[in-house]
Amino acid sequence: MDLSGLRRHASRSLAGRREAAVLAPVIERDGDAHLLFTKRAEHLGEHPGQMSFPGGGREPVDRTLTDTALREANEEVGMRPDEVDVVGRIDDTRTSSAYAVRPFVGVAPDREYVPDESEVAEVAVLPVAALTDPANYESERRLGHPEYGDHRVHYFHVDGYTVWGVTGRMVVQILERTTDWRAPPEPDRVVGPEADFPI
Repeated sequence: MDLSGLRRHASRSLAGRREAAVLAPVIERDGDAHLLFTKRAEHLGEHPGQMSFPGGGREPVDRTLTDTALREANEEVGMRPDEVDVVGRIDDTRTSSAYAVRPFVGVAPDREYVPDESEVAEVAVLPVAALTDPANYESERRLGHPEYGDHRVHYFHVDGYTVWGVTGRMVVQILERTTDWRAPPEPDRVVGPEADFPI
């Protein structure tokens, strides 16, 4: 991964929605780049069991959205703010739960991270080489979503986990800005709004 472009990139911001932020931690393990994800606890009201980056809603204590991302990473997996080098961000994205989410990318040390079981079921550190392997990727165009309209959904199947939804959109941006990987120009299939998700 070449993270230098993230420092210079002018990312798109969204306004007028509830603010949130996530941290996409990059970890070097055995000489290779990895991304750290969390698997959300099944009892959570929003997006239970889905793969995500550490993050959440902005709180009054947060001076900036960077503070939000770092605070949430600390709360969810014990990643201390002083051990993260935030190198940049990608475009804000909206969620079906009415949040405008600002994703930050930061370099973190390779060590054990302990999930807060009230929010996180598992921590998964997935190799970028596997995320960029065409055999592990698929996408579909879903028609007629009540909020998004016709939109593309990306799926990364790695080590028994599936990264998709809002987090999948973030991964596409991160990979396209830091590696040679590009999402194929056309999806694998077109489905209706009620079609089952391939997860």
